[in-house]
Amino acid sequence: MSIGRTKRFKGIALAAITSTAVVAGVIFIQTGADADPKPTLAQAKAQVAELQNKASIAGEAANDLRGQISASQIRVKALQAGIAKQQTQVDTVKRQIGSLAVAGYQTSGMSTTAQLLLSTNPDQFLSQASTAQAFAGQQNSALRRFQSAQGKLADLQASEQSELGALQAVQTQQNDLKKQLQANLDAAEKVLGKLSDAERARIRQENEKEEQEARDERPSRGDDRMDDKGGDVPVPANGRAGVAVQAAMAQAGDRYVWGAEGPNSFDCSGLTKYAWGKAGVSLSHSSKAQYGEGRRISRGDLMPGDLVFYGSPIWHVGMYIGNGRMVHAPNPSKPVKTDDIDYMSGYTGAVRPG
Repeated sequence: MSIGRTKRFKGIALAAITSTAVVAGVIFIQTGADADPKPTLAQAKAQVAELQNKASIAGEAANDLRGQISASQIRVKALQAGIAKQQTQVDTVKRQIGSLAVAGYQTSGMSTTAQLLLSTNPDQFLSQASTAQAFAGQQNSALRRFQSAQGKLADLQASEQSELGALQAVQTQQNDLKKQLQANLDAAEKVLGKLSDAERARIRQENEKEEQEARDERPSRGDDRMDDKGGDVPVPANGRAGVAVQAAMAQAGDRYVWGAEGPNSFDCSGLTKYAWGKAGVSLSHSSKAQYGEGRRISRGDLMPGDLVFYGSPIWHVGMYIGNGRMVHAPNPSKPVKTDDIDYMSGYTGAVRPG
């Protein structure tokens, strides 16, 4: 065998060995990935609960940017209206300058002395010359107005671009949070996908049972008192707080959907916004913003209708209904329901809207 053929043979052999090793490595990696241990039902529930909670936290952070986006959009709209108005002024002054320029050109063919010598009526010419000086003053004034109007227009356009840039940055931040929310929901679905059909059916039945139990807590029309797991809960028969509590409790059993504020699905701040809205009080769709939209209340002074907050920064809100309990929209795996106010960790404080 020649040296060339020997080298070619060794090269082919080496390539085959390398290729085999790569394939083996891929198979090993894939086998390792597929070999993740199947979680027990209890482990799967815990993992799903954690991921769903992370999704709701990301959702509330995205909600908190709603106010910034809305305010920025209002400013952009105002700037655009100002730009349109200022552009009209610029165009008007432009036309004035154009008219003055044409009139000035018609008398600019010869010097003032020549015009005086050739004039058949020197007195009339001198009078016209005085008028021409005034006309030149008008031109200068129009130019100054144009420069001023053009400068204001440029300032407004610069402000608009700056505001649009800030708006885009906040919208990008909100979109990133939405992606985090969806990633956690997808991860929760993958965990459930590792369970058997029977285990998934069991979880589904448990969820349906929880939703029905929550719906059973809805107050009857005209009730002045409600009975929940904490016993008789005093609800103001009159006043906005009573209306808000009744409205919130009437949603028990409804689904959690990020960004929803009724009438059939809610996230946590969407529920409190909806309920207090029924009482004529406007709240932001953000738990963090709602914490600043009322009078701070100590835990010992809580009354039905007060809003209770969790986390630092704040990421959850519920409505107090009495006897240490609240109605809230916990996360995507839970319906609107009542719980002890210590159900959520990290109690931050309370606010009384209205």
